[in-house]
Amino acid sequence: MSKVSEMTRESWIMSTFPEWGTWLNEEIENEEVKPGTVAMWWLGCTGMWFKTPGGCNLTIDLWCGNGKRTHGNGKMAVGHQMANMCGARAMQPNLRAVPFVIDPFAIKQVDAVLATHYHQDHMSAEYAAHVIQSKMTTVDDNGKEIPVPFIGPKKSVELWVKWGVPEERCITVRPGDTIKMKDVEIVVLDSFDRTCLVTTDSTGPDREELTGICPTDMDDKAVNYLIKTPGGNIYHSGDSHYSIYFAKHGKDYDVDVAFGSYGENPVGMADKMTSCDILRMAEALRCKVVIPIHYDVWTNFMADVNEIRVLYDMKKDRLDYKFHPFFWEVGGKYVYPTDKDKKAYHHRRGFEDCFEAPQNIPFRSCL
Repeated sequence: MSKVSEMTRESWIMSTFPEWGTWLNEEIENEEVKPGTVAMWWLGCTGMWFKTPGGCNLTIDLWCGNGKRTHGNGKMAVGHQMANMCGARAMQPNLRAVPFVIDPFAIKQVDAVLATHYHQDHMSAEYAAHVIQSKMTTVDDNGKEIPVPFIGPKKSVELWVKWGVPEERCITVRPGDTIKMKDVEIVVLDSFDRTCLVTTDSTGPDREELTGICPTDMDDKAVNYLIKTPGGNIYHSGDSHYSIYFAKHGKDYDVDVAFGSYGENPVGMADKMTSCDILRMAEALRCKVVIPIHYDVWTNFMADVNEIRVLYDMKKDRLDYKFHPFFWEVGGKYVYPTDKDKKAYHHRRGFEDCFEAPQNIPFRSCL
């Protein structure tokens, strides 16, 4: 039978998805993290993988889904947080703009699954299913083997349990909590995700009415994390908006690297930090490196990191900034403090072994 006769939509999907196959899975597995460092990989959106010299593997907000796939009826669901925020009704055109760089079902070992909050682009039922089905384990502080825990605020835990994650596998956290795993300490901090505050449990005609009601406790819905590692302290701000309370976190903790959710907010919307906010957050946290994230994933929130670069260059001397921005690429690795002076990332270009084997060309003049 000819190739074109055998080809189907299903065979095309299976042969091309996820787009990176297990390339990144293999890279993470094979990475030997040197003493005094921490390796991390950007998985898209706010998804992160951390690996330490002690073999601790943590994921935060690993997500394997997508946005809009059809125009549908052209309307947002009544009660959706974006509709609640600005009163818009037309369908939000948030299509996924980046490839899937990791295969959740090919992950062989992780020590904890963390979520900053329960929005759909920060949690993954597929990933949760694989961790549960593969019976992954880790060790606790006493060296006892335990099932891999799922760590997040109350609403994230409720969603995991709804998906079928055993409740005893979940750890509900609030700001002030700390969890130690291998050579890592997880410090739970306040979130400033005001979009999460206007997220309701129901949409449609039975939506929860928020008008005139005091906001629910942010701590039940979203948290930030400080990951203390042998290589430095990493601050993950989830989907936090800018808050002057970043300065409190900066005074209470030493922050080496800070991630901030950056984006070009459409008119009438304030869901991501702007370029100014990213710089203000970094200054307030007193970090050494600030890395914008989240701007990559949604077509309607995509932003240019060069705007941050321009503002940084305008302000750094006058305001005596003690930090610098680093511009990453999804799927890329960043090792701290080894890469602390780098300003931008480029995927490995290859061809390092050029001219080490005989060429197969007619004449050198071909070159």
